Amino acid sequence: MRLTSIFLAVLCLTGCKPKDDAAPDPKAQADGLYLAGTAAYMKGEFKQAHDHYAEVKKLNPTDPRLPAAEGEVYLAEVKLDDALKSFEEAVKLEPKRATTWSRLGFIHSLKGRPAEAKQALTRALELNPRDFNALESMAEMDLKEKNLDEAVKHFLAASQAAPEAVRAPLAMRAVEELTKGGRDGEALQLLEATVKKGITSPEMFSELGDRLVGAGRLPEAVVAYTDAAKANPADPALWELVGELQMKLDKPADAEAAFRESLRVKDRGVVHASLARLCQARKDAACTKSELDQALTKASGEEPRELIDIADLLASVGRKADALALLKGLADEEESAGDAPLQLKLARLAKEVGDPPTLKAACDRVLASDAGVKKCP
Repeated sequence: MRLTSIFLAVLCLTGCKPKDDAAPDPKAQADGLYLAGTAAYMKGEFKQAHDHYAEVKKLNPTDPRLPAAEGEVYLAEVKLDDALKSFEEAVKLEPKRATTWSRLGFIHSLKGRPAEAKQALTRALELNPRDFNALESMAEMDLKEKNLDEAVKHFLAASQAAPEAVRAPLAMRAVEELTKGGRDGEALQLLEATVKKGITSPEMFSELGDRLVGAGRLPEAVVAYTDAAKANPADPALWELVGELQMKLDKPADAEAAFRESLRVKDRGVVHASLARLCQARKDAACTKSELDQALTKASGEEPRELIDIADLLASVGRKADALALLKGLADEEESAGDAPLQLKLARLAKEVGDPPTLKAACDRVLASDAGVKKCP
C-alpha cells in the first residue's frame, strides 16, 4: 500500500495522472514530497528541501515529522535560532523522540546555554541511553566543565554506540583529551584496550605504534604499524617504519621484507637507501651498489631526510665527493640556510674532502644561525 502511495505521489510531482484520472490523494502527494525533501537535504540542496517541506505542510499541516525535518535542514545551514524553534515544536509533537532532545541539547550548547543543554541531553539519554550524538555532546560539555573523567567516559560510550564510520574518531577524542591532560600512560592503555575491542582505523593503529615506540615497546609497535600498513595500503611510509623498527630489533630478514612491501606501494629512494644499509651490514658489495644506485635514481629531492640518508650512505662507501655534492645542493637552498645540523654535516664533509669554499659557506651559515654554535670545523 505504501509503495502505491509513493508511486502516486511521484506521478503527481511530475504532472502525470493515473490512468483512471482519479483525483490525487493529498497524503500520497505529501509523502512523496517529504521523501523528495529528505533526499534534497541529504544532497545538501537545502533550499529545495525547504521548498518541498513547505508543500508538504500545505497538503498535510499536522504531519508530525515536519518540524524535526525542517530543524535538521536549519541545523545543517547553521541557522541555530530557526533550528531551535523547529526542534522545540517537534518535541511538543513527539516528546519521547530522543533524537529531538539530543538536537535541542546540542543547539543550546552551541548557544552557550549549559543548563538547558544538559537538561535536554539528560532527557535524550533517558529515552535512549545509546544516542551517540547526545553522548558526544555531553562529553563536550564535560570538557567545558573541566571534568575529564566524565568526558572520557561519554566519548567511549558514544564510540561504542555510534555507526562504524565514526566509532574510531570518537574513541580517539578520549585518547587525545587524556593526552592533553598529561595522562599519557592512561591514554596508551585506553588506546590498546579500544583496539582490542575491534574499534580500529589506520590512524588509531599508527597512533598506537607511535605511543608504543615512545614507551620503548618496539615489538608491539611493529605489530601496530603492520596493522596500520595493512589498513592503509596506499601509505608506503608505514611499511618503512616497520622495516626501521625491525632493523633496531636486529631482524634484518623481517626488515627487508617490510622495505620490499613499502617499495610495492611506492618506489622511493629513501627505502632503497635502507636496503643498501642492510646489504652493507651483510658485506654484500654488489647488493649495496645496486640499492645505492637505485636510491640515487629514485630520490625525489622533496624530502631532506631522504637526501641526507643517501649522502651518509655514499660517504660510508667511500664516495665522499658525491655525498658532498648531494648535501651541498640541499644546504644551498634558501630554506636550509638556518638548518644548523645540516650545515655542520656539510662543513665536516667539506673539510674531509678538501673543499675550502664549501666549508666556509657552510660555517658562515652555522655561525649566523640561532643555534648557538660558537665553533665550526
